Amino acid sequence: MGGMRDKVAIVGMGCTKFGELWDKSIEDLVVDACHEALEDASMELKDIKAGWYASRESGFTGAHLARALKTQYIPVTRVENFCAGGQDVLRNACFGVASGAYDIAIACGVEKTKDHHGGFGLFIQEPLDRSMTEWDIPPASQFGQYATRYYHRYKDEYSWDFGGFKLVLGMINVKNHDNGLLSPKAHLHKKITIEDVLKARIISWPYTLYDACGMSDGAAAAIVTTPEIAKSIRKDYMLVKGMGMAAGASQSTTKQEFDFLHFPESVAAAQYAYEDAGIKDPRSEIGMAEVHDCFSSTELLTMEDLGFSPRGKAPKDVMDGRFRLEGPQPVNPDGGLKCFGHPLSASGLRMAYEVYKQLQGKLDNPARQVKNLRYGLIHNIGGNVGIHVAAITIFGRPE
Repeated sequence: MGGMRDKVAIVGMGCTKFGELWDKSIEDLVVDACHEALEDASMELKDIKAGWYASRESGFTGAHLARALKTQYIPVTRVENFCAGGQDVLRNACFGVASGAYDIAIACGVEKTKDHHGGFGLFIQEPLDRSMTEWDIPPASQFGQYATRYYHRYKDEYSWDFGGFKLVLGMINVKNHDNGLLSPKAHLHKKITIEDVLKARIISWPYTLYDACGMSDGAAAAIVTTPEIAKSIRKDYMLVKGMGMAAGASQSTTKQEFDFLHFPESVAAAQYAYEDAGIKDPRSEIGMAEVHDCFSSTELLTMEDLGFSPRGKAPKDVMDGRFRLEGPQPVNPDGGLKCFGHPLSASGLRMAYEVYKQLQGKLDNPARQVKNLRYGLIHNIGGNVGIHVAAITIFGRPE
């Protein structure tokens, strides 16, 4: 049988605090995250047979992981896939174990965005072919196109003016800030109100200051093994139930009819993951999700791309509180990219870390515990219009 369902288990995870970590080097962050994962799995470094290392800005070879951990000539592969790299590195480690090539592997994602190589205070120049016509524009401008189009498409249905649309985005922002306050390792701990959002200055229309996530330093890591080995280590291991990834090939930018109301890559990745996991109704079956809220509107559109909300109905679900911590389907209970932070290649593993702790009931703050959780989902998307890379993984407890 194809697919990843129940073929690999996660027995240990680690995650550093995210933030402006001026006193931490890349190697420090790798060591902190990986050793927390090893300790959590009751393992030693010599037990690891292979490693995968994700970094977009902070090291261009697997040797960075080997040098930081002082591994002894095990294979280490570097992974980079836009903002989905942190999830893709986990995916590759899972492939290594599921294939039978290795019985225990480590996946680590790390990024220093604040003070390494001068950081990137303006925007990231993507490594694209300059002979082609590409959407190589700042992320706020790029994702803002989707927000603007969504507002235009549904403004009559919701009787929106600009303030009405901003109210919906503001509710997403306030939710994620509230959740971030409950997360000790989160980058931003700041209580905000709807009034704060509505009064904030515009940074790139229609976004105001509170609509963008924080860029952070940080690292996260996972120990991946077989379910058989996992059973001998602990009872509360986490199983991978389904995985999906999709990369765009410029389809959107070559079609005049593209609607800018959805991310086709997210839709495709979700379909793959749901089929792999046997999920028929994600709105009722997925108990919580960590999604890629690089901007508030990205979270809004993603609710529809994942099938959590019908097309055009995500604003109603937001206003009804469906995705709040106390709602029926909490989204970003740790604060998401918005407040936990976004070290690009670490974010996917940070999301997995949250689901792992949620499934175990071992959160660093029980106040954000999701009740009656069976399946948790993580979602990343990164890149440019038409060539986004989206990744989705679904996790669950052993039956």
